[in-house]
Amino acid sequence: MILTQILHPNCVKVPVENSEKEAVITELIDLLDSNGLFSDRDVALDAVLTRERTRSTGIGAGIAIPHGKCNAVKELIMAIGIAREPIEFDSVDGKPVKILIFLVSPANQTGPHIQALAAISKLMLNEEFKQKLEQAVSADEVYKLLNEIDN
Repeated sequence: MILTQILHPNCVKVPVENSEKEAVITELIDLLDSNGLFSDRDVALDAVLTRERTRSTGIGAGIAIPHGKCNAVKELIMAIGIAREPIEFDSVDGKPVKILIFLVSPANQTGPHIQALAAISKLMLNEEFKQKLEQAVSADEVYKLLNEIDN
């Protein structure tokens, strides 16, 4: 899966403004909503927060992939946030996160959602790429990094 096909350049935030888990999730929901990507922002927010309460999406190594499925979107959408200061996220390794990769997909479409999660997980194994993301100073830089690795 080519992630820049689901990530709009204006759905990247560097740095995120919030430093608390639920607040930064809401911030990324609002970023997607400001780009007209939800039919109902509150339904999307509820889906992601409900998923997060089930089990943390902090996958370790400073990365979180908050995600949810709902009927507020017609297709898989994505946002990326980079935190300057690490955010406590109840990660599996107990470490805070700096890279947030956010997905929301339609409730009835499992395939693309799982493919995107797999592509993100594989990409985050690239330590050099991960460090470049953490050090990015602008949303443009993050998008260009992702575009380069996709191609």
